[in-house]
Amino acid sequence: MRTSGKSQNTLNGQNQLFGLDFHHFIEKEKQSTIWELASEFGLSFREVKSLKRKIGRS
Repeated sequence: MRTSGKSQNTLNGQNQLFGLDFHHFIEKEKQSTIWELASEFGLSFREVKSLKRKIGRS
């Protein structure tokens, strides 16, 4: 069976935004502040806010 580069990226998980797992972020988001999320995942505050916006929560 042939596979393309796009399908390989999907299988490997390389298409994750900022290189982190969304499920883990969503679990932590419910109980943490923006400051805690930024330090936990090694992101800037602006990246955390944009990620929350992309998920659909503020």
